[in-house]
Amino acid sequence: MKSNLRIRRWVMVASMLMSLGITARPSRAAVVAEAWGSGQWGQLGNGTTNNSSVPVAVSALSSGVNTIVGGALYSLVVQNGGVYGWGYNGYGQIGNGTAQKSSVPVAVSSLSSGVTAVAAGNSHSLAVKNGGIWVWGWNGQGQLGNNSTTSSFVPVALSSLSSGVTAIGGGYSHSLAVQNGTIWAWGWNPYGQLGNNSTIDSHVPVAVSGLSGGVTSVTGGFYHSLAVQNGSVWAWGYNGNGQLGNNSTTDSHVPVAVSGLSSGVTAIAGGFLHSLAVKNGSVWAWGYNANGQLGDGTTTNHLTPELIDPTDLNNIVAIVANDQGSSSYALSSDGTIWGWGNNAEGELGLGNTTSSYLTPQHLLPPIGYVFTGISANQQGALATLAPIPEPASLSFLALATLALRRRRRT
Repeated sequence: MKSNLRIRRWVMVASMLMSLGITARPSRAAVVAEAWGSGQWGQLGNGTTNNSSVPVAVSALSSGVNTIVGGALYSLVVQNGGVYGWGYNGYGQIGNGTAQKSSVPVAVSSLSSGVTAVAAGNSHSLAVKNGGIWVWGWNGQGQLGNNSTTSSFVPVALSSLSSGVTAIGGGYSHSLAVQNGTIWAWGWNPYGQLGNNSTIDSHVPVAVSGLSGGVTSVTGGFYHSLAVQNGSVWAWGYNGNGQLGNNSTTDSHVPVAVSGLSSGVTAIAGGFLHSLAVKNGSVWAWGYNANGQLGDGTTTNHLTPELIDPTDLNNIVAIVANDQGSSSYALSSDGTIWGWGNNAEGELGLGNTTSSYLTPQHLLPPIGYVFTGISANQQGALATLAPIPEPASLSFLALATLALRRRRRT
C-alpha cells in the first residue's frame, strides 16, 4: 500500500539521520491518546458526548501514557503508573468514588502509582499494582472476586492474588489473571467461561483446568475466554458461533486447543462472539461474522481460524475486538492501524459511518506521529500515540535530502 510505504520511508529516513549523527528533538505536542466511535457517555474523553468518525484527542493527558483499555461504555489508561478513567460510571467502573459519568479522564482512587496493567470487562475493572490485583465496578456475579456481589465505586485489593500476577483480562461478567504461569478465573459462569469444569458462578478466584505453567496472556470475550500457553492458543466457554475455534459449536467448560494455532502466537483478542490471534505477525480470525468482523471479505461464520489478508496484515504486533460490538483492529509495527467489521458509529475511524467493511481498512496516525497501542470498547476504539522526533535545526526535508546525498557518496 502507498500509505504504508510512506510511513515506512518516514521512519527509515529518521533512522538514517540518527545513523549519520544528526540529532533530533521531540518538539511536537505529545498527543498521547485518541478515541473514536460512539461517545454518548463521554467515552471518547474529549469533553463531549458526541460521536466521532475520526480519531479525536483525549483531554487532559500529558506524556507518560503507556496502556489504554476500553470497557463497554468507558475507558481506562495507565499514565506514569497511575490510572485514569472516563465515560459511563453507573456501577463505579471508573473507580473515582462516584456513579457520575465523566467526559474527561479522572484519577482512579488509590491507584496513583505502581500500576503496570489494567483490564476492563463490561462494567468492571482490574489493575495490577506491585504484582497484586485491585478490582472495582459492577459485582453482580462476583466478577470482582472478593467473595461478595456488592459493587465497589473505588478499587479494592484482591487478597487472594496479592503477588506474582503478570497478566489480567475481563469478560462480560467474569475476570481472569495469570499468576506464576497459572490461570485463575472468577465471576459469571453459565457457559463454563471460568474453565474449571463447571457452570457455577464463583465469587473468588478458581484455577482454570489443565493450563498450569507457561501461560503468558489471557483475555475475555463476551461469554468465552482465551489464553496463550507456550505460543499456542486455548479457548473455553460459549461456542455457539464457533468462537472457540475447535471446529464445533459446542460449549466447553475446560480449555480446548484452537485448531491450527499450536505455535508462534504472540497476541489474542476476544470479541462479542468472535476471536482473533496474531501468529508470526499475521492475523487469524474465527467465530461470528455477520458484520465482517473476521475480515475475510464474507459474512460467513468460521468454526476454525482463517488467515486474514496476509498481504497487508503481515507485521502485526497487537490486536483487539469490541466486547459488545462487531469490529476488529490490528496495530502494525509501522505505527498504523487496520480496522474491519461494523462501522455504523464510525468505530473504524475512517471519517464515515458506512455500515460495515468486510476487509481490513487502513487508518494512519496524525502526521508526525505513530500509533503505539490499540484497544476497543462497545462501539469504538482507542489508541496511544507517540511523536516522531523533529529535526533539531534544518527542516526535515533538507535533512532527508542531505542524508540521502551522503549515502550515495559512500
